Amino acid sequence: MSLSGKIAVVTGAGTGIGKGVAIELARRGAKVAVSYNSSDAGAKDTQEQIAGLGGESMIVKANAAHKAEIDAMVSEVAARYGGIDILVNNAALQLNQNFDYDDETYDRLMHINLKGYWQCMQAVVPYMKAKGSGRIVNISSVHGKRPTDFDTVYAMTKGGIKMLAREAAIELAKYGITVNTIEPGAVHVDNKGTKETRPFVPEEYAERAKLLRRDIRRKFPMGRVGMPADVAGMVCYIASDESEFMNGASTRLDGASMLL
Repeated sequence: MSLSGKIAVVTGAGTGIGKGVAIELARRGAKVAVSYNSSDAGAKDTQEQIAGLGGESMIVKANAAHKAEIDAMVSEVAARYGGIDILVNNAALQLNQNFDYDDETYDRLMHINLKGYWQCMQAVVPYMKAKGSGRIVNISSVHGKRPTDFDTVYAMTKGGIKMLAREAAIELAKYGITVNTIEPGAVHVDNKGTKETRPFVPEEYAERAKLLRRDIRRKFPMGRVGMPADVAGMVCYIASDESEFMNGASTRLDGASMLL
């Protein structure tokens, strides 16, 4: 499944899922723009790992909440590499707050997690139209598929991502552009550099988390949570020519944990 010659933009590529995706895309031959906002050291590490594989990448800093920065990022990548073939919308903020968001925090989460995806898509689509093809992969979450017992607003953004992809898939299909969504479950990530992201399980659920660790199969049938590499493999398939007829799809990637 070679991606040789393809040009990819991965947002939030300094840590976690984004880092894993960027490295795997490069391993399969894509030239990768490592986009980040706050994780300077993480983005440099991603680029170094790509270089260690013999791959090619560039680092671009952009806040996914600001259209001007998104547009500047995409223009810089297109100028450097001659276009854009793949966009992986991954940058997101998860605060693990309950229902009581204030207006400012609500708007911030929406601007990064949902509006940012939409604006990144708007920025890359002209370049994809020019080529007559393109792959857009939006990283959502199982939080957008069923209710959970924490972080209402985060779940709202993830549900919105699914509908954004479905509507865009219909509109952009005639240009040879596909738009698909991946919905990971719990993924083990290193959040160094993402200062505002709290632990995956809120403090009030710490005891329950300890019990789950004692018998992880109660929650995760495969005996583990996901890894960035799991998501990266799916991204690479969707980004490849082999997925040409896959469009507007939402793929749950959680090792069956949502079935429990």
